[in-house]
Amino acid sequence: MPSSASSGNSWSATLGALSEEGPGEQGHDHEQRGSDDRNVTAMLHARSERVVAHSGTVQGMPLKTLLVDRDDHGVVTITMNRPEKKNAMSIEMIHELTQLLDEIADSRTDRVVVLTGAGDAFTSGADLTPSKGKKKDDEAFGSGGAGTALHGMRRLGRLILRLHDLPKPTIAAVNGVAVGAGCNLALGCDLIVASDAARFSEIFARRGLSLDGGGSWLLPRLIGLHKAKELAFLAEIISAEEAGRYGIVNRVVPAGDFEKVVTELARRVAAQPPIQISITKKLLNQSLSVSMAEAVEFEDVAQSLAFSSADTAEAMLAFIEKRDPKFTGE
Repeated sequence: MPSSASSGNSWSATLGALSEEGPGEQGHDHEQRGSDDRNVTAMLHARSERVVAHSGTVQGMPLKTLLVDRDDHGVVTITMNRPEKKNAMSIEMIHELTQLLDEIADSRTDRVVVLTGAGDAFTSGADLTPSKGKKKDDEAFGSGGAGTALHGMRRLGRLILRLHDLPKPTIAAVNGVAVGAGCNLALGCDLIVASDAARFSEIFARRGLSLDGGGSWLLPRLIGLHKAKELAFLAEIISAEEAGRYGIVNRVVPAGDFEKVVTELARRVAAQPPIQISITKKLLNQSLSVSMAEAVEFEDVAQSLAFSSADTAEAMLAFIEKRDPKFTGE
């Protein structure tokens, strides 16, 4: 994925530089484990600070927890960038990600979103570690009273709904652990490509918590009610291969091929007619909450609009001329 001016760092360079130190711990736990782990954490943190300076802006403000890459195919790669905490989602990260998705939703040039994590993790979920010196609105989840907790959870809820309703296709590129709300953030994307080093877990019960991040809605629809209860009740960490057998991920690929596969898939999706793909996503998302008659009526209206679009005319002409169509979103 070519680097854009907004980030100044290619995705491959960023992930490669941040993951040289080898595997870290899995799950929500962030305790240091010996001097070697402290040295690795310090090194990752130093590298993270260097790349954050080029992370881009959202609504005119510099991003502090995300990296943004845009290529000339319309693919926007968002990298959650807190590798020293396995990319645990702070209130600040959730706020930045929600704002960024709002901007992407209104963009005519952004066609596909790839969401991934820096280092050797996708994200270890919501950051439960108390932080000193934070403003009340930026406190960690679970700190303070019920009101503070509800405020933070509703921010997470807005992010999950923004991701679900985004009128652009989304791909979770799961390069490492994706647990708790991080697992459900991945499940909320339209497609999931997992490295064979990825791990997934609905880890909430181990932390004395119930499901969040849209998991109670997503899991039964993806894998059925009984399997959903199994993952939630046992809170086990499962491999990428097992997640593939569950039907949670679309593709599991060797770590060495991961970036190439994600890039090719994202560009293939970006090459499709953007308005028609957006409508198709909406039709599929609402399919389990409408009747067959309603679904067919929505399809009929959507298709009638497609027939009058410039992209459909281009597709027909390209078929006749035996060439690939070039879609413009008109």
